[in-house]
Amino acid sequence: MDLFEWHGKRLFAAAGIPVPRGSVARTVDEACAAAATLGFPVVVKAQVLTGGRGKAGGVRTAGSTGELAAVARHILDLTIRGFAVDALLIEAALAIRHELYLAVTLDRRRRRPLLLISAEGGMDIEQVAREHPGSLFKAPLDPLLEPSQAVHDGAWEALSGAAAAARLDGRLRDDLVDLATAVYRLYRDHDATLIELNPLAVVEGDGDGDGHGVRLMALDAKVTVDDNALFRQPDLAAWRTGEDERERRAREAGVTYVTLDGDVGVIGNGAGLVMSTLDLIAAAGGRAANFCDIGGGARADQIAAALQIVTADERVRGLLVNVFGGITRGDEVARGLLAGLRQLSDRSLPMVVRLDGNNAAAGRALLAAERPGLAVMETPWDAVQRVVSLVAEG
Repeated sequence: MDLFEWHGKRLFAAAGIPVPRGSVARTVDEACAAAATLGFPVVVKAQVLTGGRGKAGGVRTAGSTGELAAVARHILDLTIRGFAVDALLIEAALAIRHELYLAVTLDRRRRRPLLLISAEGGMDIEQVAREHPGSLFKAPLDPLLEPSQAVHDGAWEALSGAAAAARLDGRLRDDLVDLATAVYRLYRDHDATLIELNPLAVVEGDGDGDGHGVRLMALDAKVTVDDNALFRQPDLAAWRTGEDERERRAREAGVTYVTLDGDVGVIGNGAGLVMSTLDLIAAAGGRAANFCDIGGGARADQIAAALQIVTADERVRGLLVNVFGGITRGDEVARGLLAGLRQLSDRSLPMVVRLDGNNAAAGRALLAAERPGLAVMETPWDAVQRVVSLVAEG
């Protein structure tokens, strides 16, 4: 479960991680009232559960009430990567000296938390690794140790290296270690799979309005919590209200769905197969609109629900179904697809199916009998090329 930035910053503040003064606004009037309390200039930030806000015009500054009203109205009317903006975070603008990147995430290969720290922030970590590899430091953390000991034993060298690369003085280096410890403690105590501060900035002033000092401050907050642990986090579970409607429907149907920013709808079984399918779509020159995993042993009703959820996205211009049956039966997949298609009489989309494995022949026969014009391909690459071509042709 992803949290909105303002939710994440509320957790940060409670954990002792410095954040700018700010207030949530859902209307232009509320935005102006917040700015009157904070003082101009302010930063206006769209609250959506996706990245790319800045490039989409969802993060802007305003220096007066009139400018803020226009900016707030514009951002509230935006849709960013399929997510409508229904709230803003209004924050006091700060003088930024330098931006870093800091995150704790799950290293699945090592089966332990991993601290990432870079002297270059404000960009995706993949871009940092590509363009500034010498500024990125990684440190596995021992999950059996208390956060302070885990950071001291496992991440001291990485934090020192990033601090040196960012030319932080002695006090800020100590602050960086304390802050990393607080981030990891928050990660552990709230069953997170990712806590990201990007940027983590060296700012002038403390964000409380007195204008004194230079300190580290989290200018953005990305927090992802393990869904399977939400029974231990009832306060966080109550924040689910902002999740994507399609993701909510998918969760209730027992399938996994994540909204992406393309126009090719994807349904597959198994996270590995779906991820590989997304890569193939990109290699063929297309862009996936979603990640949808029906899992192993999916029933026809789950498959029909997945079809309804994926096609509910108006950006989807073509649909690819890529299933290799192990536990999942090909005839059950076909029944689910046919049931879903019968409910899509109001929308016609090109659809390509690759069905192989357990009972695949029976499934393909069912599809051919009821939908003789349906494109059924033998290999994933053939299916991907076909659907990308159909979408490109309109």
